[in-house]
Amino acid sequence: TQTYVLLCLYSCSRQKVKKIALGLFPIVSWLPAYRFREWILSDIISGINTGLVSVLQGLAFALLVNVPPGYGLYAAFFPALVYFIFGTSRHISVVCLSGLITGNGTSTNMSIINEERVMVAASVTFLSGIFQLLLGILQFGFIVIYLSHSLISGFTTAAAIHVVVSQLKFMLQLSVPGFNKPFGIIYVSASSSAFVNVMETCGVCLTVCHKAAVTYLSEQRAKQEETQEKNIKDTVLAALISYFVNFEERFNVAVVGKLEEGFQAPVAPDVGILQKCIGDGISIAIVGFAVAFSVAKVYSIKHDYPIDGNQELIAFGLGNIVGGSFKGFASSTALSRSGVQESTGGKTQIAGIISAFIVLIVILAIGFLLAPLQKSVLAALALGNLKGMLMQFKEVGVLWRKDKYDCVIWVVTFLAAVFLGLDIGLATAVAFELLTVVIRSQIPSCTVLANVGRSNIYRNRKDYTDIYEPEGVKIFRCSSPIFFANIEFFKEKLITAVGFNPLRVLRKRNKALRKIRKMLKKGELQVTPTLKEFIRIDIDIYIAGAHEGFLEKLERCAFFDEEIKPSMFFLSIHDAVLHILLKKDIASSPKLKLTEKGTNKDCIINTSNGLRSRENRVSLQ
Repeated sequence: TQTYVLLCLYSCSRQKVKKIALGLFPIVSWLPAYRFREWILSDIISGINTGLVSVLQGLAFALLVNVPPGYGLYAAFFPALVYFIFGTSRHISVVCLSGLITGNGTSTNMSIINEERVMVAASVTFLSGIFQLLLGILQFGFIVIYLSHSLISGFTTAAAIHVVVSQLKFMLQLSVPGFNKPFGIIYVSASSSAFVNVMETCGVCLTVCHKAAVTYLSEQRAKQEETQEKNIKDTVLAALISYFVNFEERFNVAVVGKLEEGFQAPVAPDVGILQKCIGDGISIAIVGFAVAFSVAKVYSIKHDYPIDGNQELIAFGLGNIVGGSFKGFASSTALSRSGVQESTGGKTQIAGIISAFIVLIVILAIGFLLAPLQKSVLAALALGNLKGMLMQFKEVGVLWRKDKYDCVIWVVTFLAAVFLGLDIGLATAVAFELLTVVIRSQIPSCTVLANVGRSNIYRNRKDYTDIYEPEGVKIFRCSSPIFFANIEFFKEKLITAVGFNPLRVLRKRNKALRKIRKMLKKGELQVTPTLKEFIRIDIDIYIAGAHEGFLEKLERCAFFDEEIKPSMFFLSIHDAVLHILLKKDIASSPKLKLTEKGTNKDCIINTSNGLRSRENRVSLQ
């Protein structure tokens, strides 16, 4: 027996370890099942296309972070390599989350400024990775449900606005100072140096930028693979023209310049920067995960395979930790680049590792070919990729017609993120969204139901013409669970639906009874059966469709007494109505009141006229 127990424990522990290992390293599950002959060619083609796009976007997004373009290649390589091992989505392409990071230097020496900016970006990236890793280990993947689509859409649109403003200095070669504080975007826009330098903008740079921007934006209408292929060709052509015409020396056009070959040694994050950028790290961690998980979910549903939110947090967390250590910046994913990987035939994460290999070749061998490429072209490329985010303004009208709460969340999120900054704006948006949840629960939708087509179906009487309402019966439905925060609103709507205030009737009845008893005592009034009927006026209460365990909970709370009994419960509204109609002739029966509670069809059929002191107790159910 002892040996059997030990073997059982050993077997159970092995199974548990195996389950944990498979969960932590998804590659162990999907790689042995890879269909090499069927998928490898598609993954290679997809990986090459995505890799070329990754190179250009890495260079372009580095400008958004105010770091030298070469560091964008590190950000495009390391997270993709880590995600290949730890990620669960087969189709998303890991991309730099640069719009949320802005590195600012304090020195006057440009090389020192660049080093400071790189260190800021790397430290914030490392910090966001730590947050994501901890959330994944603690199984907090569910937090994404608190970031609604309208919030993410409004926030990413605001981030796109910040990116547009930040790219103007590269597109027009303006010396615009940065303001990393609330309402900083206003200071940038109103900066006098911007308007002064516009007049001195290099004509060649402006022309090239305009041509590139028009080309990239117009080509967004084509299919993803065709668009990115044309973007690559246009970028190569721009680099060739810049090289042969010598834009940098002849016209003082800013170019990418020499890219360092190979990798730099990993560095530890700056503790001082970490202490100052906690808010930025949290914002990047949460928003980056929310955007990535949303995109991953789209493709998992389309191709019918599961994804794990907690494992995605771990994958992106480790990717950001490694990327930040090698002076890269934060990563997430983008629907556009993931669309390229999927639309060009990508089947699995193999396409992602091949794209990382393409980036590796550029880092180690052929980066010098990109040296003459104009920064204004990269800025235009970045803006071209932002078109989809800027087009999210169209969602405002759709949301207003669909759900006004979601529309308000979008607008508030956008304004807060634009004017207060992305970190404070995100916190403000989440707080406001939670406030709308409270408001929705406090002001639930209440309707009066009626029988439809003389069947057992009860719906909003305003939506149907063929309805039946038994005389003296009111079916009142509240779409939210009833609790202390919305009980007063529930009372008001219920009283309006019934047509009288039970408490007021109760007070008038008691006043009349006191007067009747006084007159009877003086002999001024004689008791007749019809006065007896008035005294006996009552309305019964019925509860229908209560969820499992509700009746038991009421019994534990000593809810029932001589007046309110368990026999008031029914399985459905229709059962309660039939009981009422069969109990006595409907013409001579008292007025009835039916109320339905909760989205799970928990229903209160309430026939109380409030003529007894139990009125308050009934209304709170």
